[in-house]
Amino acid sequence: MAKRLTKIYTRTGDRGMTRLASGDAVAKTSTRVRVCGDLDETNSAIGVLLSFGVPDSVRATLAAVQQDLFDLGAEIALPERPRATDAHVERLERELDAFNAELPPLTEFVLPGGPPGAAACHLARAVCRRAERTVWELADEAEINPALLKYLNRLSDLLFVIARVIARAADPAEPMWRPDRAVD
Repeated sequence: MAKRLTKIYTRTGDRGMTRLASGDAVAKTSTRVRVCGDLDETNSAIGVLLSFGVPDSVRATLAAVQQDLFDLGAEIALPERPRATDAHVERLERELDAFNAELPPLTEFVLPGGPPGAAACHLARAVCRRAERTVWELADEAEINPALLKYLNRLSDLLFVIARVIARAADPAEPMWRPDRAVD
């Protein structure tokens, strides 16, 4: 790494502006900056999830995802240097298939919740979905690497499946939506 942060505050943000990795000054409300924030929030939510006891296979997968999310943020901040590739997406698909193979097929929608690790995983999935939507907003303004968009779509699917893995490890009876329940 060529640059080290020796001073954390710059005062640029006091005026509602920030700098991208390219050095370009942009408003903190710009779509590109919102994408970076949503990716950071996704990564942070995964960090919270990892603070719970999760299986080693889940920990290894999500540790790699956290590295990837930093790469995606770097790509958004410096779009002329793409980082996401189809190989990243294919890795997520392999891991998704492997985790999903352990689970029974779904017949109903799963409610977000369950034990703390599963609930944290569902929250990370929802935050990831928001990041994906924000990247699609940015795609209306600028060219976006298609692999980055695919990656976020697969990541939210992976987080859903991992939430099920964690929930079923604690209680095989996952919380399911019951659309036909009686309302008191």
